[in-house]
Amino acid sequence: MYSNATRVHMDPGPGALIRLREARIDPTKTNALIITHCHPDHYNDAEVLIEAMTHGCKKKRGILAASESVLNGHEGLGPAISKYHASKPLDVRVLKPEMPLKIDNLQLIPTKTFHSDPTGVGMRIKSDDGIISMTGDTSLKEEVYKEHKDAFILVLSVTRPLQSRIPYHLSTEDAASLIEMVKPKLAVLTHFGVKFIASNPDVQANWVEKQSGVRTISAWDGMTICLKSSEYTVQKCISRDFADPRKFPTDLDDIIA
Repeated sequence: MYSNATRVHMDPGPGALIRLREARIDPTKTNALIITHCHPDHYNDAEVLIEAMTHGCKKKRGILAASESVLNGHEGLGPAISKYHASKPLDVRVLKPEMPLKIDNLQLIPTKTFHSDPTGVGMRIKSDDGIISMTGDTSLKEEVYKEHKDAFILVLSVTRPLQSRIPYHLSTEDAASLIEMVKPKLAVLTHFGVKFIASNPDVQANWVEKQSGVRTISAWDGMTICLKSSEYTVQKCISRDFADPRKFPTDLDDIIA
C-alpha cells in the first residue's frame, strides 16, 4: 500500500518478495511491515522483508507491527519472527484492536477478528483520501459489522464459496451480508481457498454484488486500486497467477463487465 512516499506491506505470505519484484516495487523502501496473525500464509516471507526494509539488517529503520502471536507467541502459535529479526526495525508494536498506529499521514486502526488465532486483527486504514477497511481472516459476528462501518473500500478475506461455510472464515454469503450492512463504494474479495477458485471468483463476486447492491470484484495478483479524494480507480493487472485455473485477462474490464 502506498500513500505519497509511505509504503506499507501487509501480510507477506509465501512468494511476497517474488511478487514485489514482478511489480517492480523496491522492498528496501518499505516503511512498515504489518502482520495480522500467526498463520504462514500471512507471515512466511516476513523475515526476508524485514531484512530488505532494514537494508540487510544494517540500518535501524521502519516499523514492524504484528499480532501478539506473531511477535511473542500465544497458546501454541508462534512466535513467527526471530528475536534477531525483531530487533532490527526502528519500532516494533503489538497490534491490538482499537489501538491506532500512526505512520506518516496514515492512521492504522486494528479491528477485531474471530479466527483460530485469537490475537489476530483486521485493519482500518485512514488517510486524507478515505478509508480502506480490511476484515482480515474472521468469521462473521455482529461486531465485525461495526468494526468496518464507513469504509469507502472494503476488502474481505473470503475463503469459501456459496453453501460451503467453514469455521473462522468468511463465505460468499457472509461477504454479501457484511457488504450490504457496511455499504462501501467498492468491495474487493480476496484470500480465496481452492474451492472458491474452483467455483469461479468472478461468479461469486457477481452474486455478492446482486445481493448487496454494491460494486464487488474478485482480486487478482497484481491488481492496483487507487483511492484519491474519495474516488477510486481499478487499474490493469501486472502479473500472472499460474495456480489460478482461470485465464488471466489483460484488462480488468474483462473481469468486472
